[in-house]
Amino acid sequence: METGDGDPPGPLWVSETLRVLAAALRECGAPSAAWFKESSQKNLRSRDFLVPRGALRNSFPEGEVPAELIQKLTTIKVPGTLPIKRCLQTETGLVIQLDRPETFHRILRDFTPYLKPVPSSSNGVQTTFILNCVPLHASSSLDTFKLSHLRAVLVADHLAEVLRLRGEQVHLIPPIRNKEVGDFLKQLGITWPSDVKSPDVDQTISRYKHCLKEELGSSSVSVDSHPPADESSVSVLFSVHLKSSAQEHGLCLEGYDPNIDHFLVSEEDLNHVARLENSVKVSVKGAVPCAVLHIVSREEEFHQQKLDLLWRLLEPGAAAVTQKHLICGPVTVLSPQFPVSCAQYFQLRRSQMHKASVMKYGDCVQGDSWDEIIDSLTSAAIKFELMATPHRTQVNLNLEDTNITTKGTKSGAFVMYNCARLSTLFDSYNNAISQGLYPEFSPAADFNYSSLSEEGEWLLLFNYILMFPEVLNEAAQISLTSPGIRVTASTEAICKFLVNLSMDFSCYYNRVHILGEPLPHLFGLMFARLQLMNAIRSLLHSALSTFHIQPPAQI
Repeated sequence: METGDGDPPGPLWVSETLRVLAAALRECGAPSAAWFKESSQKNLRSRDFLVPRGALRNSFPEGEVPAELIQKLTTIKVPGTLPIKRCLQTETGLVIQLDRPETFHRILRDFTPYLKPVPSSSNGVQTTFILNCVPLHASSSLDTFKLSHLRAVLVADHLAEVLRLRGEQVHLIPPIRNKEVGDFLKQLGITWPSDVKSPDVDQTISRYKHCLKEELGSSSVSVDSHPPADESSVSVLFSVHLKSSAQEHGLCLEGYDPNIDHFLVSEEDLNHVARLENSVKVSVKGAVPCAVLHIVSREEEFHQQKLDLLWRLLEPGAAAVTQKHLICGPVTVLSPQFPVSCAQYFQLRRSQMHKASVMKYGDCVQGDSWDEIIDSLTSAAIKFELMATPHRTQVNLNLEDTNITTKGTKSGAFVMYNCARLSTLFDSYNNAISQGLYPEFSPAADFNYSSLSEEGEWLLLFNYILMFPEVLNEAAQISLTSPGIRVTASTEAICKFLVNLSMDFSCYYNRVHILGEPLPHLFGLMFARLQLMNAIRSLLHSALSTFHIQPPAQI
């Protein structure tokens, strides 16, 4: 393991620190002992990383850690690892305490690397992701656009952003064909690709029809112009026995619903498959790996599995494309008096946000600027309400719940409120500069970060600024090689991260007076705190951008 003297250049990563610490334990004969990063304010008073005492007993005689291992851990100097101040064995276990002033200095002098994911070790190999948002294929009007459909769109839009941050190529399909749906999504800050009539799609559909007609001699395909009553609204062109067809073509059915077989293929189904095929042809360049991720509501999952198989049957090349299904759970309105549309949901939340703003700020809540603020708060509230729950879990909406406003600490509006508090802080600082009360902001590298000794300051740096790159990695993690056809993604991770950050920031901001008296001997601490707040503000903006949320300058 590398060790040495000096100040290793470059950013510091929690994941790399844990990897190096684990390697040191393995080298000393303790492969089963695991390090844990502390996160609670109580535990961070005495330690930053810990191997619990029980794990030490399993690795060392009587749980006593050799002195040479403690010395080795104390002297680690590896690029990318956090600076260690001391390592010691306590009643709790093996403890690492970091050099906190040095950590503050190394991170806050340039925090821009911590607004992006941890660099990948995949040697530059990228995957082209085609995110197929299934509900948009059938959304012919805003009236038929359900709350569960909206959830799937939000998941797809967010997932596209975190994948792009990781350096992947991402394409969103299908294009929106209904202007009402497109305009509604724009209200939420989502600009989805719009419909462009492509002759290639029509040509591909014609080819598929010909292909299926050619197969009419087979017992697995037949014409069916008399659909069952429950599908009478769909014009059925062909009836395909998927299971026997898949077996004839040697396709693996592992992970598919065992009941999948009889498929009544409509014109819309062929259009769906044609758009998939053409997207792959247009998007994939050379030998770049391609993955199609079907983002689908639970009620449409079975039908999408049929489309998945139909594509593989119609296009031999589709077998080489990785297809995975990400399932979004239902959205249920609690005690509804009538069915609630997406438009009604938006207007209700906007009305509640406007009412809460008037109660807090009075008659000044009017005009274009306030309309923009309320639209932004509404968008954030809806996105957090639908995305703070793991995507496969049901979301229960209480439309009478006013905690979605800034009164609730777990809402998107509360996150936005804290963004506005930071903007107000820097506006106050700039106004004080113009009045000659404070000097201009110095270069960040010149600050004395040893003055940052308040518990909340280390909490903000260690749990949030340092952890944001790791959270971005977690949010973009999709296992394309997992068995079966279903995958999960941590689409809720950044929501939860932002809520926790906002609560801890709010506690700190309410307790600490950042802009102190205009006395020269206090400027050092003030500048260090302002740089910490600058990093938190940038982090909030970067995280919110993955949801296409624009924080208001003030509230």
